[in-house]
This record gives sequence, C-alpha cells and structure tokens, in this order.
Amino acid sequence: MSTPRKDKVTIPGIRARKCLGARASGPHVKDDGTRASGPQQWKETPAGSHDSSVANPDRIVALTVYDHPSARILDEAGVDILLVGDSVGNVVLGLESTLPVTLQVMLHHTAAVTRAHPRALVVADMPFLSYHTGPAEAVRNAGRFIQEAGAEAVKVEGGVRRAEIIRAMVDADIPVMGHIGLTPQSVNALGGYRVQGRDDDAVDRLLEDACAVEEAGAFSLVLEAIPAAVGSLITRLVGIPTIGIGAGPDCDGQILVSHDLFGLSAGSPPRFVRRYADLAETMREAVRRYAADVRAGAFPSERESYATPPELAQRLAAHPGRIRQS
Repeated sequence: MSTPRKDKVTIPGIRARKCLGARASGPHVKDDGTRASGPQQWKETPAGSHDSSVANPDRIVALTVYDHPSARILDEAGVDILLVGDSVGNVVLGLESTLPVTLQVMLHHTAAVTRAHPRALVVADMPFLSYHTGPAEAVRNAGRFIQEAGAEAVKVEGGVRRAEIIRAMVDADIPVMGHIGLTPQSVNALGGYRVQGRDDDAVDRLLEDACAVEEAGAFSLVLEAIPAAVGSLITRLVGIPTIGIGAGPDCDGQILVSHDLFGLSAGSPPRFVRRYADLAETMREAVRRYAADVRAGAFPSERESYATPPELAQRLAAHPGRIRQS
C-alpha cells in the first residue's frame, strides 16, 4: 500500500474551505447555529459580506477528468477536486446525453484516474439509475466506486428526493457531493438543458433542495445553471462549500468540464464556459505537420531510428533479398 501524500486534499480539508463571510446571519440561521424554519424566508435574508472580487486562495478549483494522463496533468497544475463525470458520455464517448452511461463505464474511468495517485480529491459521478431505486442498492453501488475504483467520494444529483439516499451513503461512511439546479440526468423531466431558479417558487425549491442535501450529510454541493444571485444566496445559506458551474462568482469554488476549458468540445459551449486554450486546433496542426513529414519522407529521420551494428549492416547489404529455404 502506498504512503498517503502529506499534501493530499481530504474531505475535512474541503469542508474547511467554506469561504469566510459567505454564511448569512439572517432568518435562516439561529443564534445557536441551527437553521430556522422554511426556505421561503429567503426574501428577508441579508446580502452578507461575501465579495467574489477579492482573491481567496481557499476557493475550490475543480475540473472533470476521465483518463490517467489527464488526471496526472490536471493534478500537477494544482486542481483541488477531480470529478470523474458522467459527462464522459457526451465529451468522450459521443453520446447525446449522460443517460446511457453505465455503472461499469464509470467504474472503468474512475479507476484510470485514481491510478495517477493524485493529490486532488477524486469524486466519481454515480450514473443514472445507479442510486435511484433505493438506499440499499445506492450504497452497494457507491461502495464499488470506493472499493473497486479507488474514488474518495461520490456525487449524486437531486435534492429533497435524494436526501434519504445521501443519508444512507453517509451512514455507510461514503462521502457524498450533492448536485442541484440543472441536473443532466433529469433532462427529460426538466424538458431540456435549461437554466433553473428563474422565479420565486423555483428559488424556494432550490433552497429546500440545498437544505436537504446539507442536512443529509453531504460535504459539498454543486450548483449548476442557476442565476448568479441565486447561487450567491444558496452559498450564504448553507454551511457546506458550494461549487458552481454556471452559478455565478460567489460560490465557494468552480468546476468546468475539462474538454470545454481546453477547447476540445464540439459545437458552441454553454454560456458559463470560458475557454482557456484551443487544443483542438493545436492537435489538428500537429497532425497536419506529422502527415506532411510522412508523405515527404522526412519522418522518421536518423534521430528517430535505431542504429544497426556495423557487422550486421554489412551482412544485410550483401543479403540476396530472398528467404533462405531450410
């Protein structure tokens, strides 16, 4: 068994990185630290002192990853959380949604990532129908990510409806990251990939979901595709770190699909994506140069070829070019 790295990112370490000043002191939080009743009181909640424009080294940096070399590179660059996302279906496997992604596919990719022995915390997405049918099966499947694939936590989508599932996993000592807002596994029920939380009732539901996920024992919460002000409000109201993807700048951390960040995804990216490179063009140019060298006879050169011992070179030069018959 390998010795744990001293700089290893841990669940308690992520919990401790809840941004200071992000927690509201309004009607949701009582003097004893417990939650007051009803997320419907959000309209009375003060804005708080959280300022996203101030540099904060504790902000959580997360990215998706699906393979061993990418995990190594992202980890060397200082990412805090590597999420083995079921988005592998869209960006790697060519599927139109995450729904066809199976448990076996996710275990396969998670194991590839953990073999990099990263400093970052490795979280595995639980795919569609791997946790929806009840706590017992959910715990069993989540346990496979820990036991077989080497993940350190799992992520599940949903709020109030998944609270019992999350609680069962946590009771089984399986750390859970929650995910509310736009939940891609619910794309059919939601009617498409649409921004959530656009009216008072929808905001109330999101707050109920956030509270339920926190109270069930999740160590962090992904907020996807919600208005920035709603992301800020949820971040102030919950005591666990929020990680935004299209949820505004006030979350405790941010995550992107790595292929979007690198410019490897086809088509137009979502509004919340910022591309930091155009690796697709870099790869195309590299292939064009390689093809040109092959066709011109410039590759391989002597530098890329193995030397022949002189004595063997003489015999080969005199070889008749026929296979000797026995």
